[in-house]
Amino acid sequence: MAVTRLRLTLISLLAAGVALGGCGGSPAPSTGAPAPSAPPVQQVTHGLTVTDVRGQTVSLKAKPERIVCLTGLCDDTLVELGLTPAATTTPKLVARPDYLGDAGRAVPALPGTFGNEDVAAIAAVRPDLVIGLAGVHDQLRPAVEKFAPLWLVRVKTYEDSVRYLRDVAALTDRGAQQVAAEQRFRDRLAAARAAAREHGLGETTALAMYGGTSIGVNTSDDLLGHLLSQVFDYPWPNRGGGFDSAQAYSVEEILTRDPDVVFIQSFTFGPDAKTVSAQYADNPVWKRITAVREGRAYEVPAELWASGRGTRALGLILDEAVARATA
Repeated sequence: MAVTRLRLTLISLLAAGVALGGCGGSPAPSTGAPAPSAPPVQQVTHGLTVTDVRGQTVSLKAKPERIVCLTGLCDDTLVELGLTPAATTTPKLVARPDYLGDAGRAVPALPGTFGNEDVAAIAAVRPDLVIGLAGVHDQLRPAVEKFAPLWLVRVKTYEDSVRYLRDVAALTDRGAQQVAAEQRFRDRLAAARAAAREHGLGETTALAMYGGTSIGVNTSDDLLGHLLSQVFDYPWPNRGGGFDSAQAYSVEEILTRDPDVVFIQSFTFGPDAKTVSAQYADNPVWKRITAVREGRAYEVPAELWASGRGTRALGLILDEAVARATA
């Protein structure tokens, strides 16, 4: 099975949503250079119309009270704004203590697989709005729009995540919460960049990867890769050639770039499932990678690193990545 398709299957089984990386030409590796200062955070004003990534206008008759999330970006954004999803496909994410905690366990988890969620179950929640992932949930539009608007989103950079925070805040009239959440994320990003300068992390080669029965790399045009490139040297370009090969790196190719620190999202199922680290523990090439050899290959929570996609997840990921790299 192709590695990127495998990731979508794995994440669907975990009831998580992943934004698909682009498959165009390979960008130049990041140098970890600091970005210009962000403009002051502006509070959004209430509105009932947004335009999705397909150029379709999504119009609501009133402020949405019941929002169904088919992607973790939606859950993340609602939690940032002090709201609770009406239903979710990422129950592990919303139940985290740094999300909704025990209250998150009460959020209904939708049945079905990623991109093929049970439409009847969505309808039963009586949503005012359904938020899904472009390229994954498009085929649900005819069925879902019989009872609720469907807003398709796509995120490739952290600024996309900020933009969706602002858009959802405008729809839900949560401008004050948007300002607080956006400022919190920008403060975390600034702190991560400051730590990177202090500790020379721009010269530290980092890698974020994922796997179950196969492995893949979060390339520099992927949201997670782009985020880490703000702090680390991140030389992992998109391979091109479509979903079958865009993020497919072999262990030998990883060794060629020889990362100093590795963050691993292991998709494991059942008590006997092995993490990526355990699967490759005896692999002679894997053991030659500097991060592995020096004990700096870290298993990280997949529900956060793979599914969150919004400003809360990205801030927490930055905190963890910098703390690990500077320990």
